Amino acid sequence: MSRVFRSLFGQVVLALIAGVVLGLLWPEQAIALKPLGDGFIKLIKMLIPLIVFCVVVHGIAGTGDLRRVGRVGVKALIYFEVVTTVALMLGLGLAFLFEPGTGMNVDPRALDGSALNAYTATADKLASGGFSDFVLKLIPNTAVSAFSSGDVLQVLLFSIVFGVALSLLGERGSRVAGLIEELSQVLFKIMGLLIRLAPLGVLGAIAFTVGKYGIGSLKQLGMLVALFYLAVFLFVAVVLGLIMRVSGFSLFKLLRYLREELAVVFATTSSDSVLPQVMAKLKNMGIRDSTVGLVIPTGYSFNLDAFSIYITLAAVFIAQATNTPIGMADLLTILAISLVTSKGAHGVPGSAIVVLAATLHAVPAIPAIGLVLVLSVDWFMGIARALGNLIGNCVATVAIAAWEGDIDRERAHAVLDGRDVQPLA
Repeated sequence: MSRVFRSLFGQVVLALIAGVVLGLLWPEQAIALKPLGDGFIKLIKMLIPLIVFCVVVHGIAGTGDLRRVGRVGVKALIYFEVVTTVALMLGLGLAFLFEPGTGMNVDPRALDGSALNAYTATADKLASGGFSDFVLKLIPNTAVSAFSSGDVLQVLLFSIVFGVALSLLGERGSRVAGLIEELSQVLFKIMGLLIRLAPLGVLGAIAFTVGKYGIGSLKQLGMLVALFYLAVFLFVAVVLGLIMRVSGFSLFKLLRYLREELAVVFATTSSDSVLPQVMAKLKNMGIRDSTVGLVIPTGYSFNLDAFSIYITLAAVFIAQATNTPIGMADLLTILAISLVTSKGAHGVPGSAIVVLAATLHAVPAIPAIGLVLVLSVDWFMGIARALGNLIGNCVATVAIAAWEGDIDRERAHAVLDGRDVQPLA
């Protein structure tokens, strides 16, 4: 037992329990611990742009085959579109099967929309922008601004261009490539130091949440929350489980391998807090650097599986709660718009509510004021969103690596089975 509590996973679990106890017994003091959680996430986020840059550039420059990099990118985008479409349809199907909003009989005119002002203002901008605006947002104003803003897609774009140029230089770029590889080792060492602070971050985040909202707050709109958790569970167990099986691996073993990262995400409701560690663990499984470097950062914006379930489920829930009839044309519109609005949502403040509001702009029949209902339980749904998104991106990386032949299967099975393996150079 003492060995478990000496591990990072055991310490995170202890912090979770302590946070719940503090939130229940001393809520005011627990709320004051919020900076611990916020500070931990900020510490991790400050390294993400540089780590993404180093991993992507080193992976592309080291592969020596730009066609392979291009194939991985195309296959990743195809995979993302197919799997997120399945997630969107699952959300729609469960909403109509269980009808979580039916019987609430909410009058939209009686709802107070003041809490939504900040979200709807951002949603207006998101909904008004077309495809060209979306593409232009991928391009940073300067190379430096991509890193200062922390926009992962902008960093990824610059990293790909830099890595391709470095690869084309051949031997002349070897010193720069070596420097970037050494810099990545320093960054991962820093990450190893920072991740030891995860229990403090978890303690602050969970204590604040329980202290502010209380355990009883889960009862509010409980059917919607429970149905969303069921949907994410079904998607992970059935869809992602099948994808892992087809790829030749066990989903359960992958989840066990990533248990420490999943525990941190559960407490902080942020998959950003573990992005570098996840990339390092997937590389340790024997997946090629360039594949990890392309799929994971891109997936954080384009492969939001649980997020996709949330959008369609919440949209139909609001229609049911406000007694708004929606036909097949409305459903197809929600599905089509969600395929666009769910992409690139990562990094948008209050992204779940913002993207949901932008989606509802396309279906005027559904009163956008109904977002107030979802806002009240958004944090609880955010736990499953973050976990589902992270698991989905890890499975995507394994599947695409298996598809492309970019994974050392023997090493991967050894790592997932918990056997001792030599660390990668």
